[in-house]
Amino acid sequence: MRTLALALALILPLHAHAQNHGQILTSTVETHVLPGFAVLSQATEALTQAAQTDCSPGSARMQAAYHTAFDSWISVSHLRFGPTEVQDRAFSLAFWPDTKGFTPKALSGLIASEDASVETPAEFAETSVAGRGFFALEQMLFDPKFTDQGAAPYRCALIQAIATDIDNNAHAIDADWAIYAITLTRPGESGPYRSEDEAMQELYRVLTTGLEFTGDTRLGRPMGTFDRPRPNRAEARRSDRSLRHVELSLIALCDLAAHLSADYPGIAADLGAAFAKAIASAQSLDDPALAGVATPQGRFRVEVLQQSINDIRTIASAELGPTLGINAGFNSLDGD
Repeated sequence: MRTLALALALILPLHAHAQNHGQILTSTVETHVLPGFAVLSQATEALTQAAQTDCSPGSARMQAAYHTAFDSWISVSHLRFGPTEVQDRAFSLAFWPDTKGFTPKALSGLIASEDASVETPAEFAETSVAGRGFFALEQMLFDPKFTDQGAAPYRCALIQAIATDIDNNAHAIDADWAIYAITLTRPGESGPYRSEDEAMQELYRVLTTGLEFTGDTRLGRPMGTFDRPRPNRAEARRSDRSLRHVELSLIALCDLAAHLSADYPGIAADLGAAFAKAIASAQSLDDPALAGVATPQGRFRVEVLQQSINDIRTIASAELGPTLGINAGFNSLDGD
């Protein structure tokens, strides 16, 4: 009996993926994915309305709408598959990291030539992604280089065009998900997912890639090295949103992890505790633009936060992945 029990203990985890994951897929889509994109489309519509009402960078309504809409995007930005990838929508909404400084170049070019594409949403959608989306809007609203560059009427038209473009992309993603949800929750030979296992692997990839991006890029880029920190590389630093993006991402990924581990209480508890620790660590920092990475003490605190995210990644890789039937060679970046 002891030998049989040992054999079962070894074999059962290997067949965990044979379980019916339909309920998890449906719950994740209905309570995590679809509501998130619905909130985004509502927030971007309000952003467009604010830009039409008062496009001045100092407008309290405009800035509040920008922050609310950006919050909504960050809360779904880990869902980089399906409708968000059509026509480079995700890049059009958030072109970052911008390692070559293409966004300021694109904006300067549009302003200098007073490019007429701002007059037509379809034409503006054909311009460079670097001059579109939330990061382009951030520079127009918060970077002194652009708040008074060129003629005021054109700057206003550009801000309105960027806001409208953001809204159009958000609504397109939201609308497409109404159909794509069926392909994810009812996989088959005619769709992108042939089985529930493949659909679950997609969601697991989203979780692990989101954690990797937040830990290695959102925190890693401004951290640089101990001898050469790079605070100016922090995401959305001009509007003091760098740390907020880390917190919002962790909260969203925690919700996704809770869905994926719903059938496995022990793993759910481990992930929940690890996420709670990381979120508390982020909330305890008083460093909105992550400028503190330039000092030894500030860097240490960000390193603690980064390590807490790595701890979540370890649990996801060692416990959740194998239980869901994701093989050890799975790479969150290439989808293999």
